[in-house]
Amino acid sequence: MIKRQKYGDEIAKAEILIEALPYIKKFSGATVVIKYGGNAMIDCQIKKMVMQDIVLLKYVGLNPVIVHGGGPDINKMLESLNIESKFVNGLRVTDEKTMEVVEMVLTGKINKEIVSLINEIGGKAIGISGKDGKLLVAEKDTANGDIGYVGKIEEVNIDVIKMMLDKGFIPVIAPCAVGKDGKTYNVNADTAAGKIAEALKAEKFILLTDVEGILSDVNDKSSVISRIDLDAAKELMTTGKITGGMIPKLKCCIQAVENGVKRAHIIDGRLTHSLLLEIFTDEGIGTMIGKECFDDDNL
Repeated sequence: MIKRQKYGDEIAKAEILIEALPYIKKFSGATVVIKYGGNAMIDCQIKKMVMQDIVLLKYVGLNPVIVHGGGPDINKMLESLNIESKFVNGLRVTDEKTMEVVEMVLTGKINKEIVSLINEIGGKAIGISGKDGKLLVAEKDTANGDIGYVGKIEEVNIDVIKMMLDKGFIPVIAPCAVGKDGKTYNVNADTAAGKIAEALKAEKFILLTDVEGILSDVNDKSSVISRIDLDAAKELMTTGKITGGMIPKLKCCIQAVENGVKRAHIIDGRLTHSLLLEIFTDEGIGTMIGKECFDDDNL
């Protein structure tokens, strides 16, 4: 037998591929909806790694669907135009001028940058917004008063996504919606991704965030809860153990799983190849939320 130390690194790489084999087999043909945002969009090196992961998912047989945000770029553009950014309960106050900027940045800049990068790496991507094919139909969200063209998603029409997936493309979706009144609405990207995952009955809904996952102790970043079922997730919400920006993200995941998504994941998009580690390794690197207790070897 050849001495292991001579080919140690190569053998380790091969063992990683073998570990991934059952996951590649199980998820072949499965749809995975990925909410892409946070620092993973800002850092050029991380951005490229995320897109490499997504292209690899496609090549090994999965069907990734990307829904992206773009808050920092929108803020910069508004600032350059001397338009003040205002928020109410985390939602951007969106008057007519702000909506024009939001749509321009999301669909004209960020969306096309992602599409170009995927195509450059070797994938096939098409960029659309929620307005195309009436993918996302919204009505005005008045839960926080009148904050302008902020939409609450009422309908998701997935025909355009299915058409792209059937032709082997990776859909890249900007979270702008069309209203029943014909106007354009700004919708929360996490919510849009969750709704699209529900409509597609996706195998996985993955939120790329700037945190390690759900923590059992908010002061200890190593206390990531790797798996949690719906009942336990809801208990975390009611007991106040989940705070800040994690609240809407966990709510979004819970709702997605309740409405037909098999697994939801909250992972740290800042980590190198976090998507591959979460999907194709036994331990994963973030938090996985499922309907019932896990007894299926993390699949």
